[in-house]
Parts: sequence; structure tokens; C-alpha cells
Amino acid sequence: RIYLEEFFKRMPRINADILSATEATREIASPDFEILGTNSSNDDVTFSATRSGVQLQTDGADEDQVIIRPHLDANQSAWAQVLWGTENSVIWECGLVTDASVADIRIQAGLSLTLPSPIALGTDADQAFFFFNTAAATDPTLWHTVYSIAGTDTDAGVGSAVAVNTAYRLKIAIDSSRVARFYLNESLVTTSTALTNDIDLIPFVAVEADAAAAKTIHLCY
Repeated sequence: RIYLEEFFKRMPRINADILSATEATREIASPDFEILGTNSSNDDVTFSATRSGVQLQTDGADEDQVIIRPHLDANQSAWAQVLWGTENSVIWECGLVTDASVADIRIQAGLSLTLPSPIALGTDADQAFFFFNTAAATDPTLWHTVYSIAGTDTDAGVGSAVAVNTAYRLKIAIDSSRVARFYLNESLVTTSTALTNDIDLIPFVAVEADAAAAKTIHLCY
């Protein structure tokens, strides 16, 4: 088994920063995680002044995003090079805290193949993640669990209403039979059927604005 953990002692930056010849730029960048997403830039991720971890804040336009995921450069980080395969009994977990408002926001966190832009349920044929979308057609106040198997999506609203200034622990545990179990604050909320075999997923956390205003979450680990 391999166990990786990240508490963001160095800031996720755009991927180019780890390749920079300027030491002051390169050395402050996380060697493991990078920033992506529509209109995202280094100033969208800061050390949180009020929470543990880092603050992710979008720019002010509708559908602006901030996405944190591992660097995918060859041999840069075990977070990408040690495969998160559905057949490998993968366990993924993150801790995040909502901000003073959860209006007009989309939050997505878990395991996927590609980056969601804009955040949507059916981006990949195979995936497993948590999702909060205040514009969702059903259960817009709840966390959703989503898993996709060869293009078939299963979406369920779970738990109680997402609240402001609240910590959430999100966990997905895939067993040796490729069954994914979703835990919200340590409570089992969804159990999948067997995921597609041998799909190498990518862990990520994303926030997106659903209106013309900056949206914020705090990513603890």
C-alpha cells in the first residue's frame, strides 16, 4: 500500500511555476499540486486567514473556477504517477470548509478523468465524486454523490442542507470488488455498484461561480 497526505505547507500554483528558472517563483510552489480552471490564476489561492489550509476564491465572472489537482508532469509527483486505479482499492478523502455564503456556487471533489469545465455531472464516462450545486434541478441544497460507470451516471442528494461556515469531511473508499462507498462526515451515504475495471482516476477539488460574483471555499487537506 502507499499512503499520501497533503496539508498544503506550500501553495498550489499554476503548473509553469514549478518549471520556472526564477528560484523565488519555483521554491514557493507546491511540488505536488497545481491550479487550473476557467480564469484561474495564482492570486485565486491563498493561505486562509480564518481556516486551516488554503482558500480557493474564483474571480468575479459567472462560471469562473479554481481547481486543485496533482501535477500530471511525468515523474513530478507520486500523487499522479502512483495510479488511482479502480482496481487498486483506492481511498480518497478531503476536508473543506464553506465560506460565509453558499449561494450561487458549485463545489465538486473526488475522482475523475478530466477537468470539469464548467462543472457538470456527466463530464467523464467513469468517475466518482461529491457535488454541490445551488442550481441543481433536484435537491439543490444538498451534497450529491455521483458515480459513473461506462457513461451511465448515478446521482443522489445526501445528508442535510449544506451550511455556511461549516466543515465537511468527504471520503470515497473503493473496495477490492470496485464498489465505491461515499462517506459524508464519516457517515456512509451512498454505495455504488461495481465501477469499471482498471480506470486510472485523478483526485481533485473544484469551486465554480454560478453567478457574477467571487465564490470561496477553504481546502484543509
